[in-house]
Amino acid sequence: MNSLIIKRVVDEANYMLDTKKTIREIAKIFNVSKSTVHKDLHERLLDIDFELYKKIDDILQYHIDVRHIRGGESTKKKYKNLA
Repeated sequence: MNSLIIKRVVDEANYMLDTKKTIREIAKIFNVSKSTVHKDLHERLLDIDFELYKKIDDILQYHIDVRHIRGGESTKKKYKNLA
């Protein structure tokens, strides 16, 4: 694996640990697609640093668990602004 890719993966993982931001937010900050961030944090990180992968996996699981709540809040906000 290219050293630039390894650096990006570790930087994304550390940033997620520090800020608890979502994959979409991290993708905007690192100027890559959300698919790239997802692959970085789910596949590449596992090969690079297993301990860091376990921590990131816990955060990603939390984001999945609250996804339905965030979607409802976004929809409520959208229609409130339209009214």
